Amino acid sequence: MVPENFSDSHTGHGVIAILAAGGAKRMCGGDKCLEPIHGVPLLRTMAQRAIATNWSVVVTLPPHAQARRDAVADLPLSLVEVPDASEGMSASFRALSSITTPLMIAFADMPEIETSDFAALIAIYDGTRPVRATAEDGTPGQPVLFPPADVARMGHLSGDVGAKALLRDRKVRLVALPGRRAITDLDTPEAWGRWRTRTGISR
Repeated sequence: MVPENFSDSHTGHGVIAILAAGGAKRMCGGDKCLEPIHGVPLLRTMAQRAIATNWSVVVTLPPHAQARRDAVADLPLSLVEVPDASEGMSASFRALSSITTPLMIAFADMPEIETSDFAALIAIYDGTRPVRATAEDGTPGQPVLFPPADVARMGHLSGDVGAKALLRDRKVRLVALPGRRAITDLDTPEAWGRWRTRTGISR
């Protein structure tokens, strides 16, 4: 659950939640959240980019994920342990459902999402409708920014479902991000290898 003092100490704007409670089962023993980007674990890089927006940041984690905790331990953010993370993505959404401010959901395995992309969603948020990032060609992707009323609905999700269930009956504002940033998620060693070859970004 979100720490009890979270709402009291993070008022006046919104929250970016980086979902990092998955088991990374397709990484063949590796951890996509800890894949290095120029020597820095991806989870730390994503957290730093989110922090740079001046919104509050939370990171969801599965139990016993000490290496992930260590990667962000000294950053100004809150950690939310998801004890039932094995159920799927909805467990992280439920753990965040007590947040009473606008909430942006971002995935930890999307290394092309920059601070400017978070800011682009924030800039057009009108307080009433969700805002969703798309690829440059309009393909829906991540992150997604939810108004408080939709955040409360997260408490009713179950199974391995996420934003789609909440957006199905909503009018959504779309923001096109450059290239394929909004749909580039890397969850296998092969995907990481292809991405590093394409971008030239080293470990």
